Amino acid sequence: MRIFVLYAHPVEDSFNAAVHTAAVETLKAAGHEADDCDLYAEGFDPVLTRAERQGYHDTSTNRGPVADHVDRLLRADALVLIYPVWNMGFPAILKGYFDRVFLPGVSFDLTDGKVSPTLTNIKRLTAISTYGGARWMVWLAGDPCRKVITRVFNRTIAPGARVDFLAHYDMNRSTDATRSAFLGQVQAILRKY
Repeated sequence: MRIFVLYAHPVEDSFNAAVHTAAVETLKAAGHEADDCDLYAEGFDPVLTRAERQGYHDTSTNRGPVADHVDRLLRADALVLIYPVWNMGFPAILKGYFDRVFLPGVSFDLTDGKVSPTLTNIKRLTAISTYGGARWMVWLAGDPCRKVITRVFNRTIAPGARVDFLAHYDMNRSTDATRSAFLGQVQAILRKY
């Protein structure tokens, strides 16, 4: 299976970096092809330009500025997202990726105001995230990132595709034991791909 790993964290020695490394190694050890996209290392520009926004709905040209990223996404059988949650949202670079790459004609079609999925090549989606705050605090805020993954993105991929959302909450008080347990959970899910 070809798996597109989309990673967004700027610090090379962060816990997210350890999760990223473990995820890619686990997928490869299981015999999968991992297309590893480190948005920071690749210098992805998250800014949607004026011209891109104006041409957003023109499916004959809207892919142009991000064609390589669109091609990588469309070649994948599965998508693994690895990112921290900052201020109850995605890191700006990842949000910008979604804005620039999850385009009409790529992740959805819009016909007469009705949205239909087009990322049907994605048969499985796994989001792996870390939160600084405790689970109850995130719950009070509505856990927006979880909702985007499980209620929006799950509707742009193949119908019935499995969606996993793995979260390590309360990173501000995490321990070696909690981080190790989370890495084990990540590896267990990815081994079953």
